[in-house]
Amino acid sequence: MKRKSRMIAVLLSAMMLVSACQSAPQETEEEKKLKEEQNVEKEEKEYQGKLNLIEPAAYNNVDGLNLEKGSYISIIGKAKGSAYWDEVEKGVLQAVADINANLGYEGKDKVKASYNAPEVADDVDEQVNILDEELDIDRSPIAVGISIADAKACEVQFDMAADNDIPIVAFDSGSDYQGVMATVSTDNEAAAREAAVKLAEAVGDEGEVVLFVQDSKSMAALARERAFTEEIQTNHPNMSVVSVYHMDQLGEMQQTIAAEINAGTYQLEADTTENTAAQEEVSPEEITEDDVVDYIFAKNPDIRGCFAANGDALLLALDGLERNEMSDQVQVVGFDVSKEEVEALSDGKVVGLIAQNPFGMGYATVVAAARAALDMGNEAMVNTGYTWVTSEGLEDIEIQKILY
Repeated sequence: MKRKSRMIAVLLSAMMLVSACQSAPQETEEEKKLKEEQNVEKEEKEYQGKLNLIEPAAYNNVDGLNLEKGSYISIIGKAKGSAYWDEVEKGVLQAVADINANLGYEGKDKVKASYNAPEVADDVDEQVNILDEELDIDRSPIAVGISIADAKACEVQFDMAADNDIPIVAFDSGSDYQGVMATVSTDNEAAAREAAVKLAEAVGDEGEVVLFVQDSKSMAALARERAFTEEIQTNHPNMSVVSVYHMDQLGEMQQTIAAEINAGTYQLEADTTENTAAQEEVSPEEITEDDVVDYIFAKNPDIRGCFAANGDALLLALDGLERNEMSDQVQVVGFDVSKEEVEALSDGKVVGLIAQNPFGMGYATVVAAARAALDMGNEAMVNTGYTWVTSEGLEDIEIQKILY
């Protein structure tokens, strides 16, 4: 009897197992596809670390941006083809992709965005031409985001945009134009002050400093120069800024150097006295940018520090210091974290770098542009954050998330 009971129990268990297997819901192809998409989304969200730096937090996501199908947002930068501006473009495209995913738009219904910029960095005339083209009635952007190369150059175009109800958002470098709906950027003044403090620490709070600044027209460049200089003048009495080179003023420096050479008060490193005497007058066009950098260092042989206000300026300064055998005596700090700059940091040629957040800048600019187009209101300033990076911290996980 016991044996028979055991057999019945086994049979019942088997039947329950079969029944459970049959009743268990089978995963459909659609569910499998959804899971795969969710896994891909998790991988793509590696960029979230960059978005988390943005303040206010409303600009690190696309929630509530219910744009009409087929809407077009135009984003105009100061340059293209460099690591920094490539990151801005990636942020722009990611924001638009997120908007379309949120709204379920596909194909012709998708919201679109383009990134355009001058072929030559900071070419003001070309940037104005691009803005003119983007404001053409056939383009019909719902909003324009622009990194303004010259703070005074686009006001006529901004008036035109206002007349056509096209909101303007500034990013990276802004303008005093009253109609700009928001400015999305690094806190340039805070970042430059921190760079000044770090350089002061590196040189023992004394000595002469030179500055290399990308231009003399953009608000971002001028803010960095001003804040750095004010920090040194106000809080570091044994330090002084003895020279500032604006990279868009090459022509003026060429004329100055050519005049000194022709007057016999300066000569290029490669010249000898005999050669100089035998030569005809030097024209400004013969003076290269390397010659200009060499002139700055020759006129300031006792400098102990150097501040570069962007990546191009930093690489120019580093090359000049090495060429003039001054690398060992001069401590350098700068902006941006391109591959070349990070290598210089790793090699000990740079004390530290201000890592901006160009991906987050591109992303938040699209968000601000969309909010303006939807009359949702915007913060006047959107801070995309920055991080001080040293060679010791390069391997830190949080630092790795913001490098590009």
